[in-house]
Amino acid sequence: MSKNISKLSGRVGLKNNLFQKISERSLKSKKDEGMKSLADEYNMGVSTIHGAESFYEFLRPSHREKKAFICNGSACMCAGTQKNLKNKLESKIGKGKVGEMFCLGHCYENHAFHYDGENYAGEDINMIDKIIKGEGIKQKKFFSKSFASTSFLMDEKLLNVGQFKKLLEKFINTDKKEIIKSLTDSNLSGRGGAGFPTGMKWDFCSKEKSEKKYVICNADEGDSGAFSDRYLLEDQPLKVLFGMIICGYVIGSDEGVLYIRGEYPKSIEAINGSINELKSSNLLGKNILGTIFSFDLNICIGQGAYICGEETALIASIEGRRAEVDVRPPFPVTEGLYKKPTVVNNVETLAAATGILINGSDKFSSIGNKKSAGTKLVCFDSFFNNPGVYEVDMCTPMKKVINEIGGGFKEPVKALQIGGPLGGVIPINEVEKLNLDFQEFTAAGFMLGHGSIVSIPKDFSMVEYIHHLFEFSAEESCGKCFPGRLGSYRGKEMFDQAINKSKKIPIKLLNELLITMKKGCLCALCGAIPVPIMNILKYFSSEMKNDIVQEN
Repeated sequence: MSKNISKLSGRVGLKNNLFQKISERSLKSKKDEGMKSLADEYNMGVSTIHGAESFYEFLRPSHREKKAFICNGSACMCAGTQKNLKNKLESKIGKGKVGEMFCLGHCYENHAFHYDGENYAGEDINMIDKIIKGEGIKQKKFFSKSFASTSFLMDEKLLNVGQFKKLLEKFINTDKKEIIKSLTDSNLSGRGGAGFPTGMKWDFCSKEKSEKKYVICNADEGDSGAFSDRYLLEDQPLKVLFGMIICGYVIGSDEGVLYIRGEYPKSIEAINGSINELKSSNLLGKNILGTIFSFDLNICIGQGAYICGEETALIASIEGRRAEVDVRPPFPVTEGLYKKPTVVNNVETLAAATGILINGSDKFSSIGNKKSAGTKLVCFDSFFNNPGVYEVDMCTPMKKVINEIGGGFKEPVKALQIGGPLGGVIPINEVEKLNLDFQEFTAAGFMLGHGSIVSIPKDFSMVEYIHHLFEFSAEESCGKCFPGRLGSYRGKEMFDQAINKSKKIPIKLLNELLITMKKGCLCALCGAIPVPIMNILKYFSSEMKNDIVQEN
């Protein structure tokens, strides 16, 4: 069934992709008008369109009834700012009119909320009357700085169209195999967490025989604590777009799409502006710079589904399907968007590929080690003395990253969750033993992932933190596999009872549940959520002893 939907959707293609059509219809109407004509246009049943639409949080009637949304990401939760924030918003716009969104990317200042298509944070709530009136306010920008020996992501070598044109002239006249070799020699691995070699991925897709191929930028990775994508999309958009265009040139694609999370309105605006500027300069479209190479870019706006950060769910979403995870193989390089060969890279990977082509693969590979090479963006939340996003050499000691670059903490912190809600929860004394290294984190039972850091303060209850993780996975699970769909809810129920003191946590049953989810889930969302929970049970069991019952 899903294959049929993919092919029917593919007949219309990216320019009028089904997901965007579903989103536009839903956001313009509170009823079902237009659904039948949309189904007819794509030769699908009304139930198929309705089933896809109902999957996405932002398209549900309950969401559209709200006027504002507070961030319910892990960083804002740990900062303890959101309860008062919600009360202030409700006092202005009405009780029950404030909903929630998962991570608005303002982890460096918290107090984050969304109103009328824009995000606000920090002291912005004190100007809520102006915001409601539609008067513009000056917002605080996150701090960014490179501490890398060579900057690949934060330098100023691709900030304008003139620089872009000169670089594009060079590389669309460069042998494709030479570009692949540069990426392969650099040892660049995917920066989204999976860590697959980028050069190898491009090479595999370039060798596939197909009349149509696609390039996708995954800009829907919404890990709490991570705002590195925001930095690249808003401050270095040309690096990201250049990576996509060169990927298209290498694999033989003439079309790409950026799937950008709807929670990042300024990122969407920045990328849209850059695409229009490139088109007006004839650096996108037909016969770029007088060559036979043609390539165009589209934007697809996510509608509140964290699972779309997983590549097969993202592809399903663009096709207008429910964003459920697909079983692999086949992998997207063989059978991806509309069942055509597709390269999916995340924002930082594409920007890093551009940085490698500018600065040379030898400089990138000389930093770190073979499996964790080059530089990495790391994000510090509001508990750090130096909150912001920083470029750091791979294999830098975490002790240096935290205490020198991050400046240490403003108040006592007992643990860090690194790598988003699926990343490990690491006691401070353990994290200081590690280096900024993908393999080292994994070997220690944690995950580096996106490089996001959420600080858990000394007085924050670990029972509440585990409840937050189960609640997150229960809400964001795609629901395709039983261990993910049922396991998350059963875990949440256990910790509901522990929090309201009606029943203690049966530790044997909890451990069996975690092992089942870890081994049986289709994807890394519900399959990896046991990792931080197991970390907490291992390192903070004494804190939870009054909430746990030992079973025979």
